[in-house]
Amino acid sequence: NSGVVSLLRPLLLDVVPSVRQTAALGLGRLADYNVDLAEAVVKAGILPQLVCSLPEENRYYKKTAAFVLRAIAKHSPQLAQAVVQCGALEALVICLEDFDPGVKEGASWAFDYIARHSPELSQAVVDAGAVPLLVLCIQEPEIALKRIAASTLSDISKHSPELAQTVVDAGAIAHLAQMIPNPDAKLKRQVLSALSQIAKHSLDLAELVVEAEIFPVVLTCLKDSDEYVKKNGATLIREIAKHSPELSQFIVNSGGVAAVIDCIGSCRGTVRLPGIMMLGYVAAHSENLSMAVIVSKGIPPLCACLIEEHEDHIKAAAAWALGQIGRHTAEHAHHVAGANVLPTLLDIYVDTRSSEDLKMKASIFAKKALKNILQKCTHLPALEPLLHDAPPTIMKHIIGQFSKVLPHDSKARRLFVTTGGLKKVQEIKAEPGSLLQEYINAINNCYPEEIVR
Repeated sequence: NSGVVSLLRPLLLDVVPSVRQTAALGLGRLADYNVDLAEAVVKAGILPQLVCSLPEENRYYKKTAAFVLRAIAKHSPQLAQAVVQCGALEALVICLEDFDPGVKEGASWAFDYIARHSPELSQAVVDAGAVPLLVLCIQEPEIALKRIAASTLSDISKHSPELAQTVVDAGAIAHLAQMIPNPDAKLKRQVLSALSQIAKHSLDLAELVVEAEIFPVVLTCLKDSDEYVKKNGATLIREIAKHSPELSQFIVNSGGVAAVIDCIGSCRGTVRLPGIMMLGYVAAHSENLSMAVIVSKGIPPLCACLIEEHEDHIKAAAAWALGQIGRHTAEHAHHVAGANVLPTLLDIYVDTRSSEDLKMKASIFAKKALKNILQKCTHLPALEPLLHDAPPTIMKHIIGQFSKVLPHDSKARRLFVTTGGLKKVQEIKAEPGSLLQEYINAINNCYPEEIVR
């Protein structure tokens, strides 16, 4: 408000280097504070002036100038575009080739804040020739430089398969994979994130990541003391597992499913989410892979997530994963139903206290999971309690299963009467000629008429 931005601008051309540098630092701190101040710095016409003198300046000024560019670019795609339009990318590429690691680090930060916004801005970073230099940066000895270079490669890769392929073609995967065992937690977070962003796009890219021999070393990340390392490690395994039964089988053979199950059991909150999703993806591929999740004792921790977690999206993911495990055969459904999951799923589905968001997410997945499991479930003791609470949309599936099993199981028929199941069936109002009415008739036909009456 006092007009300081316009007063600082001429100082960027001062004959004294420390004045130039300090003026730039002041502008950077103003721009970093909020989007309005960043826009004010851009409108004052400072960027072209800052950029054109950059190649001739000393390393201190270069670091500060990179900070100004990053401070402006971070706020929005529009401001990042303004940085690109003033020719900053070419100047920043020169900084990436500087002998000073601090200058390289500053340039990497600026590239990261530009690339993260959109595919178009990421493409501009790629077109400027930054990617091969960033791959060289992750090979430098300085940990801080490795971290931000890995983060930038992650943000470039995330937008599209084509951008991820550019990072792969520069030879990034092998160098990233070698850093997974690094003791620095912040570096590990970025390395795992970058590999995840590459692997997520396609089967081919996921296979390239696996071929870099990340297994079994990536499984150690699931036991890391850093929560983000755990989460990013599980995310990487999830992004690989989702693509094909063969990759999921490879993960199972490497001990990956058991390691993820242990991870889910040992942590709470959103750290669990990628592991939950990974189990669902593996189980969805085939009967054998679903059975591998069951044999590895994957159902109890997923049930625990339904009960312990308060976040809607975590409950939704757990419900979805259980539905994927139970949908294949009667044996799969039996394992899920035997863990007493069905009443919990039903509670989530009918809970009137749930938020609208929960109705949209967890209740939908709970309903789908119930349907998936019920279509195969012959575990009558688990189905029995649902008869007394289930809403009409689920009731049809439950009655359908009883109509299949009761005609062939005399013990089940006796139990069905003594537990009040048959009485409950008589109370159900079904449309004449409907599928539900057919199911009820099939159940009633299992008994003498006087018992039904």
